[in-house]
Amino acid sequence: MPMSSFMCCCMNMLSCFSNSKGRNRTHAMEIMEEKEWGMVGKRGNQFVVEDKPFFINGFNTYWLMVLSAYERKKEVTKVLHQASSVGLNVCRTWAFYDAGSRALQITPGVYNEKVFEGLDFVLSEAKRFGIRLILSFVDNWNAFGGKPQYVKWARDAGLSITCDDDFFSDPTIKGYYKAHVKTVLTRVNTITNVMYKDDPTIFAWELINEPRCPSDPSGDKLQAWIEEMASYVKSIDPVHLLEIGEEGFYGYSTPDKMFLNPNRCAGEGGTDFIRNHQALGIDFASVHMYPDSWIKQPDSKARLNFGRTWMQSHIDDADKVLGMPVVFGEYGVSRKHEGFSFSFRDTFINMVHQTLLRSTKKGGSGAGSLLWQLFTEGTENMDDGYAVNLAEAPSVSHMLALQSMRLKYLVGKSSRKWLWSGKNKNLLN
Repeated sequence: MPMSSFMCCCMNMLSCFSNSKGRNRTHAMEIMEEKEWGMVGKRGNQFVVEDKPFFINGFNTYWLMVLSAYERKKEVTKVLHQASSVGLNVCRTWAFYDAGSRALQITPGVYNEKVFEGLDFVLSEAKRFGIRLILSFVDNWNAFGGKPQYVKWARDAGLSITCDDDFFSDPTIKGYYKAHVKTVLTRVNTITNVMYKDDPTIFAWELINEPRCPSDPSGDKLQAWIEEMASYVKSIDPVHLLEIGEEGFYGYSTPDKMFLNPNRCAGEGGTDFIRNHQALGIDFASVHMYPDSWIKQPDSKARLNFGRTWMQSHIDDADKVLGMPVVFGEYGVSRKHEGFSFSFRDTFINMVHQTLLRSTKKGGSGAGSLLWQLFTEGTENMDDGYAVNLAEAPSVSHMLALQSMRLKYLVGKSSRKWLWSGKNKNLLN
């Protein structure tokens, strides 16, 4: 594709985004109706769909299920529409809400059907807009119940629980978790009539968002849990991809790499990036990245350098040790942190894209990234400082659209040797 045609496509994509009720949504739906999706798989260190490479340019929006369940489907549709309009192809979101007034799982094994139907809608709507989903089973944190709520359920049942980290070792709590996993995997969508474990709209399952087990810094307790739960998920659904949901902190198995962690505490949290991702059943590596909150110095250059080094180190690990794709499942910049500027946010996003492209052009393991996080009008009350409304962030919209077009261009070319010849290098720089 000539440079002029490439830039024209990018401008057309951005133009479509600006028309929130226009042709783009109809076109996306027509495409999905014409051809059924193939399931995303893995070949070596790359994702594939029907023998073609699949690269992720995606986003996080955790609240889709809950808003969909409680008469706010229009916000769900709007954010998926806006994401689709700039070519984003994967969304990571929660398939859990443990206890609370709008819970999916009210008590262990007892579910709110209305909320489950909200998740059904999210799946059906995502497919209409050409977006695949990463669904997470539970949170390490307590905002939506998560690990602390599972422990509370066990205590309420009369069990003697020492600390929240018993989530990873107590047989009863592990039984609660497995029952939830099975319920989600075998759920039949009330809109599409497709069982979740058979639905190619789902890109992958995630065991837990940002696991931590500081009571056992050796990592043995968390490692055993990962191995057990990965095996359990695969026993029910051997087809879909599976990830852990880790932040990427190095642990005791790689002492020579622990200096790369953002601080000492990160290496004492019981996670161990390389060891954890060598567990049987884990298909790709997950890494999160928040230099503005991890790095104390309010120096943009220091934070940018950390991010670049953090990414490259994990890409190298995936290339040379793990032999699997690596996805930067969360990255972002908060408006609430000292020294924030929109210029730095743009520079940071561009650094993420360019680092991944350098891996891609060598056939490397850098498989994609998911911005934390996309919001839309009417959802400001849930903004944690990282929210990006594409309708109000033209520079971010442009960068995401440009990255989408670059990745689409890569997929469309069958010969990497030709693609990376001298006359085409500028296209992807």
